[in-house]
Amino acid sequence: MDAVSYDDVHVNFTQEEWVLLDPSQKSLYKDVMLETYRNLSAIGYNWEDHHTEEHCQSSRRRGRHERRHTGEEPYECIKSGKTFAYHSHPQRHERIHTGEKPYEVIQYGEDFVYHSSLQIYKRLDIGDKPYECSQCGKAFTYHSQLRRHKRTHTGEKPYKCNQCGKAFSQNGHLIIHKRTHTGEKPYECSQCGKAFTDQSQLRIHKKAHTGEKPYKCNQCDKAFLQNINLRIHKRAHTGEKPYKCNQCDKAFAQNGHLIIHKRTHTGEKPYECIECGKAFADQSQLRIHRRIHTGEKPYKCNQCDKAFAQHSNLRIHKRTHTGEKPYECNQCDKAFLQNINLKIHKKAHTGEKTYECNQCGKAFARYYHLQCHERIHTEEKPYKCNQCDKVFSQSHSLQIHKRTHTGEKPYVCNQCGKAFADNSHLRRHKRTHTGEKPYECNQCGSAFSQSSYLRIHKRTHTGEKHFE
Repeated sequence: MDAVSYDDVHVNFTQEEWVLLDPSQKSLYKDVMLETYRNLSAIGYNWEDHHTEEHCQSSRRRGRHERRHTGEEPYECIKSGKTFAYHSHPQRHERIHTGEKPYEVIQYGEDFVYHSSLQIYKRLDIGDKPYECSQCGKAFTYHSQLRRHKRTHTGEKPYKCNQCGKAFSQNGHLIIHKRTHTGEKPYECSQCGKAFTDQSQLRIHKKAHTGEKPYKCNQCDKAFLQNINLRIHKRAHTGEKPYKCNQCDKAFAQNGHLIIHKRTHTGEKPYECIECGKAFADQSQLRIHRRIHTGEKPYKCNQCDKAFAQHSNLRIHKRTHTGEKPYECNQCDKAFLQNINLKIHKKAHTGEKTYECNQCGKAFARYYHLQCHERIHTEEKPYKCNQCDKVFSQSHSLQIHKRTHTGEKPYVCNQCGKAFADNSHLRRHKRTHTGEKPYECNQCGSAFSQSSYLRIHKRTHTGEKHFE
């Protein structure tokens, strides 16, 4: 009888056959083969002619591959209870508990838990970047970075959200994105309790407490929390606008602004208010809108304690204290607090009135004025005083009216000290000091300080008698 050889007792499965086995069959196969190896070794079997290491590695690879799909984590740390899919991982993990760092850089006296960390450290130390992109020549310290980078050329986004279908080039980005669906914010600031979906956001936020702004512009000395904000800011100096709309050729300094702009073409408004259903193209617009419902006004003036829902409104308000009017008309040198007011003023020179009433044909330079005018036809008065129930067609009229209850007169003449509840009343009053009469009759040339006086005067030409 011939001696039993290794090939007589060894059973080898192909990858296709292996995946058809259930977990109990795979476990039985591993147990039987290990016992066979031990028995053959015990009788002095010569392994030199057989690639047993190759078989073991193949079996391990199959096991590792399977666990990627099943999520099985059979290896457990006895100290922390953390589980792992691969046998080598709990061994590495235990070094966190023991403090063991077997890989040492003699030059700096720094120890590393993993051998791979040591290799990467050495590359960082000498500036070695052995992995180079064949398309753009950019080089990387390790291969995984190159793999991720190549997706910027191919546009590949292999990681897809199973809830909204959004795809990502990196798995880490998908994990962070999924938290927008779950609401999970695992990274919390130890100083103010604010929580974040991403650890990098928390790191940036912490700098707000320290006041640290490490990224400084070399042209205007303005400093920023993040390098990306500095890069975007520099475009204000260079005029660079690399993000161009493919429909109208409008260009932007930031990609986010281009994305928001494109929604003006598509009409997409993905951000909806849960209280009133109003939708917005930009998330920041929704945040500002929500403050109408909550009454939140987080931006407070440090001179008069007046508060605002938007930071831009606070900036504009501060100019009332400083007297700054940065927007100047190049035709009459009149200056304004806001650019929008300058644009509206310029229409007074051009005579442009783009907003026309579809009931009476009257046209206006401002859309707001058209809205106010239309209420004459509808008799709508949506603004009600909560003290006397008097109603008004304009919000501004209600604000002025409320001062009759409070006695507030915020507009003071700087020549005689007389105070007024309405700014327009102050303007009219100042003409008594200056002698200005801007309202002129086009028939006789007579001039007046108020438009109401001119209207009354015109009746002397027409013979109209208003009061009978």
